[in-house]
Amino acid sequence: MTRSRLGSAELIELVDRHSAHNYHPLPVVVADAEGAWVTDVEGKRYLDLLAAYSALNFGHRHPDLIRAAKEQLDRVTLTSRAFHHDLFGPFCEELAALCGMDMVLAMNSGAEAVETAIKTARRWGYDVKGVPEGRAKIVVCDGNFHGRTITIVGFSSDPSATAGFGPFTPGFVSVPYGDIEALATALEDPDVVGFLVEPIQGEAGVIIPPDGYLPQASRLCSERNVLLIADEIQTGLGRVGTTFACEHEGVVPDVYLLGKALGGGILPVSAVVSRADVLGVFRPGEHGSTFGGNPVACAVGLEVLRLLRTGEYQQRSKDLGGWFLRRLREEAPTSVKEVRGRGLWFGIDLTPRAAPARAVCERLLELGILAKDTHEATVRLAPPLVVSRGDMEWALDRIVDALAERA
Repeated sequence: MTRSRLGSAELIELVDRHSAHNYHPLPVVVADAEGAWVTDVEGKRYLDLLAAYSALNFGHRHPDLIRAAKEQLDRVTLTSRAFHHDLFGPFCEELAALCGMDMVLAMNSGAEAVETAIKTARRWGYDVKGVPEGRAKIVVCDGNFHGRTITIVGFSSDPSATAGFGPFTPGFVSVPYGDIEALATALEDPDVVGFLVEPIQGEAGVIIPPDGYLPQASRLCSERNVLLIADEIQTGLGRVGTTFACEHEGVVPDVYLLGKALGGGILPVSAVVSRADVLGVFRPGEHGSTFGGNPVACAVGLEVLRLLRTGEYQQRSKDLGGWFLRRLREEAPTSVKEVRGRGLWFGIDLTPRAAPARAVCERLLELGILAKDTHEATVRLAPPLVVSRGDMEWALDRIVDALAERA
């Protein structure tokens, strides 16, 4: 491949001129990456503490994942679901086993997995629960982020996601996140077929619900014959110190939504994983994806599942994340209002005087660290699970310094 001879400023100007402005990225142009580190076109190195919003849980270019992809590229890349291929069955079997479930519906992006779950819950509600046709409702939470499709943004509480994009799909009821009484009231409606929830809200700023919330939600859903749908697209696959965030409170949902890290940071891979009585409601022709479950996706996905079976990455996230959270809380300057975290996932809330959080992320960029702001006042950190203790110690000093400058 021919490398561009343009510098960062010139390449960013090309993006500004020819790409829709649906993102406002930090001014860095990555040209190479390995493990937890990236290098820009001028040769400056940065520690990546975002990991592509958890898509890079195993770091950049993990050798086992790259090998699996390369080997599959030499065999077959796509058949569509019109035909079988030799990795699809094993991938579904192993992913279902990891989740303790029966069946998998493979898609590509996380938003596709959420859309698929919505269709699944509605069809299950009509065919199994007996809700009258056209009346199914799904309960969601304020502050949610489940994707960017027109249906999904329609039940967002973020004005930037909804303004100018209506009308929206009906059939959704939103309740405050972590409010079990509000959820209980919403579930009294016999037309409710599902409760779609992030075990930890990522885009909202790594918001962790109160202790006991998920077990109580699970109990209520079971009592009301409602599907508990856990969006583990960011929280799952080792990010928070367990394979799934729901494990922290011993909860097994009716439906898992997975994505991001499932593709190893190489290609988009997502899935809905559930019991046979739930995913069994689909019949041929009612839902699908040309690229969903393609051979390269399955090759990489199988290798991701192999890495997770060792438990190494979950334990690293738990141990290293716990240490970093304690240190960050101890050393946080007065510009910090609160530090939240679980595993290797952190939200740093700034005081009003110290905001905006983007300014902190811009300063961290100057110091050689990639991080991302959300909702004006929160800095998010999501290091790859392969990051070393030494790298995190190096980062901690610079993060504290950058925060102190805002005090």
